[in-house]
Amino acid sequence: MDILLVEDNILNQKVVSFNLKKYNYSVTAVRDGIEALNEIKTGNYSLVLMDLMLPGMNGYEITSEIRKFEKSAGIEKEVPIIAITANTLDNDREKCFQVGMNEYLSKPFTAEQLIEKIRLFID
Repeated sequence: MDILLVEDNILNQKVVSFNLKKYNYSVTAVRDGIEALNEIKTGNYSLVLMDLMLPGMNGYEITSEIRKFEKSAGIEKEVPIIAITANTLDNDREKCFQVGMNEYLSKPFTAEQLIEKIRLFID
């Protein structure tokens, strides 16, 4: 399974990628919205892990753009997007779902919690 990780913090990228690779997931990590959108348009990802606080476009804006792209390209099965964020306010969670994200995981999280969320959508 190919997972796109949208996370600007290099240490977080390494930790998440390391844990996902232990479960035989292939991970591509990008640091911003432009890279994320390019990957979505050219890759074939089973799932996206989306940080919310990113430079330039935030995770909400990137998700909206992904959903617009999928619609305009006639893609029937949307890629599942899981928000990963240090924001834990109720309205943040609600906003994630409003823009088209499928699940929400607050930092810090364990590898087991992450895998549990991923397995809701793939495996």
